[in-house]
Amino acid sequence: MDRIEEIRDKIGQCDDNIIEQLVARMRCIQDIIEYKKEKGIPILQPEQEKKQEDNLKRKLGDNPFEEEMLDIFKYIVKNSRRIQAKALFNYNIFLIGFMGAGKSTVARELKKQLEMNYVEMDQLIVEQRGMAITDIFEEYGETYFRNLESNVLIELQKRKQTIVSCGGGIVVREDNKDHMKKNGRVVFLTATPNTVYERVKNSTERPILNNNMNVEFISQLLEKRRALYEEAADITVATDGKSVSEICDEIVSELIAYDLRLNKKES
Repeated sequence: MDRIEEIRDKIGQCDDNIIEQLVARMRCIQDIIEYKKEKGIPILQPEQEKKQEDNLKRKLGDNPFEEEMLDIFKYIVKNSRRIQAKALFNYNIFLIGFMGAGKSTVARELKKQLEMNYVEMDQLIVEQRGMAITDIFEEYGETYFRNLESNVLIELQKRKQTIVSCGGGIVVREDNKDHMKKNGRVVFLTATPNTVYERVKNSTERPILNNNMNVEFISQLLEKRRALYEEAADITVATDGKSVSEICDEIVSELIAYDLRLNKKES
């Protein structure tokens, strides 16, 4: 065996060791998840990830491969989150609520924290139709747009582990509730009329609020839909006065608690 083959053989042995240790690490991640669920400890703990990274930096010291090793570690942590998400949520998570409740912002943060897929329903419709939402409303009317929403929900039944930010009027149709619940959990994000107004007052992409951009109209429409949101929701999370991270933590913990109650009821 020549020198290069000897080196390649050593690399192969290193790869075998890496695989063995990664498998052991992933199993530890699963054990941690089960323990956290049992003890009610928050699943997502960014401070622990930071602690692990700092420890790694200290261990590497002046290692010439420090940058590459840290990059590998970040990818391992990213996939650890994905394993946690698979263990916790083998279904889609639908975020519903009035416009301005924070669905899109929260969905993007959940995607980052859980390493799950993410779909913005309105954006998906825009891409499929090649038209802005306001243009669809003006040219074809609200009923046509609601048909498009329902069709997207039916398509999403083929997916798993996808966070879906739904349009504010998704609950107007009774069938949509069934479409969401077939393979997912529905999270109702709430916000006061004043909060909603502050969040959307400068938006030009809210056709329902055209010529009605005021707290009174928002309050009336919100109350009109509130019962529909509550009927569709599996859990409800208020967004007023909370950071995006706090909202996401609450969603994760509430979903875990909901699933535990559901499992106990079924057993």
